[in-house]
Amino acid sequence: MLKKCIIAIFIIVCFVLQCSVFDSLSFAGIIPNLMIILTSSFGFMCGEKYGLVIGFVCGLLSDIFFGSFLGFYALLLMYIGYVNGKFCKIFYPEDIKLPLALIVVSDLSYGIICYVLTFMLRGKFQFTYYFAHVILPEALYTIVVTLFLYPLILKVNEKLENRKEH
Repeated sequence: MLKKCIIAIFIIVCFVLQCSVFDSLSFAGIIPNLMIILTSSFGFMCGEKYGLVIGFVCGLLSDIFFGSFLGFYALLLMYIGYVNGKFCKIFYPEDIKLPLALIVVSDLSYGIICYVLTFMLRGKFQFTYYFAHVILPEALYTIVVTLFLYPLILKVNEKLENRKEH
């Protein structure tokens, strides 16, 4: 129960940070995607079920506050969390390469899928422009923030896991 409450607090705090603090720290209108960091991190640390549920909640928050219709971001982040959960078996806390790789791939996938489903289907075919000016900068900014946020998520998760074992 404590783990679920802590995760809920993480989701709320990261959502508020993404909407307020990082919105004012944007570079050319680009902000890091903290919801991807949370979804991916808890996915590969805790497994598919956690990744799926956390992705759904993070996506639902994004849908409610920013989406044009309910369910798009929830479904997208749910899939991202589930796929990241598949890597739980090969996850080692002391190795940061796998988390960074998974988070950057998740963010790039998120950006490309959003482009395809929201822009390209409406006849806007400037993929190279969108990739170079939105998707790639967001992924880079997200990775920079991951270097600071991920160790905190890892430490909290390890303490929760150790507490559960005792």
